[in-house]
Amino acid sequence: VYKGLDIVTAKVTKEEQAQAVHHMIDINDPLKEYTVVDFRNKALSIMDSMIKSKKTPIIVGGTNYYIESLIWQTLVDNPKRAGGDDEDSGLDESLIKVRRIDGSSNEELHKKLMQVDPDMALRVHPNNRRKVIRSLEIFEQHGVTHSEILRQQRLAAGCSLGGPLRYDNSIIFWLTCEKEVLDKRIDARVDSMMDKGLVQELLDFHELYNKDRLKKNEEADYTKGIFQSIGFKEFHNYLILSKEERDDEKGEKLLQQSIEELKRATRKYARRQHKWVRNRLVRRADRQVPPLYSLDSTDVGQWESEVYGKAVDIVSAYLDGRAPSQPALNSVITDTRIADNSTETSQYCEVCQRIFIGAQWNEHLQGAKHMKAVRRRRRQEEANEYREAVEIEGKDERAASVEAEA
Repeated sequence: VYKGLDIVTAKVTKEEQAQAVHHMIDINDPLKEYTVVDFRNKALSIMDSMIKSKKTPIIVGGTNYYIESLIWQTLVDNPKRAGGDDEDSGLDESLIKVRRIDGSSNEELHKKLMQVDPDMALRVHPNNRRKVIRSLEIFEQHGVTHSEILRQQRLAAGCSLGGPLRYDNSIIFWLTCEKEVLDKRIDARVDSMMDKGLVQELLDFHELYNKDRLKKNEEADYTKGIFQSIGFKEFHNYLILSKEERDDEKGEKLLQQSIEELKRATRKYARRQHKWVRNRLVRRADRQVPPLYSLDSTDVGQWESEVYGKAVDIVSAYLDGRAPSQPALNSVITDTRIADNSTETSQYCEVCQRIFIGAQWNEHLQGAKHMKAVRRRRRQEEANEYREAVEIEGKDERAASVEAEA
């Protein structure tokens, strides 16, 4: 959606755009705030217009959370921003009020959320600043808590994840790939991005951003908008170097570290996406999920037969009103189904002094870091008990000596 930044966002090329009409590309300034609600409102208007013209929208992604906002009725609307207007003039006073506290600390914001919506506060980590502010915004705009609105959505859809399907004739294609092959592809893609000029693109934008930031007398913030994209935070330490530092040995070392971190972060993101699809689409027993078909893209030499050909056959079958020869993955899956997680709450680990949400708690308790911290704490307690015993014993000996002398 952002203008420019073609390399770091792996934007669809001009040649690929020429093969079919693409929408939602180059529509937003990278320095302007852009939310999933803004995306959804604009995308739905385009999709509905296409459907009226007897054309079939194909959603390609990408960021699963954004795709989900189009397929399901999951997000809460701002009643005064129904058109998805990005300008501040479209904000109501309650939203402006919340934006003014954006400078508050994470702890202060979470404390305010705990006062107005304790149910949601227990389900959102205090450091998840974006979600905390979003819940505060919803309460200010609607006069109803975020948790209550989501509860009503779940009642309507019978699902803990939110509302019902937006379009009842959707189908989903999931391109899968063997893990080892995918890791190699990710590494090769990062190398290709470097060859295309990724570093210079990041440097140019970093300079532009800082000029704009300094003009507005604002602190640097790499937690919003485009800065959340993989690529920015991984190169942060390199980007803030002077030109002289970037050209010396330290700069070269930081650059190589940034490249490796980008590869690592992308591989990790791919695993999260895979887990997201299985948990939110394939294994849900309580959610309205369109038929989901897995297409194996491990061997690109068989793309025509294993991916493109199968996808065309499945779509053709639906258009002809017959059942596809390949069964939907979510119709035959035998995995353990996911239970309702709408009541997940936070837990505080006194040993590690950290907060965990829902399933994270059990994972943490079984994790190596927690076990190590527990052992360290136990050794510390034993050492303290020993010192106290020695001190008491020493006091007793001194008292006996004084009594003997007396």
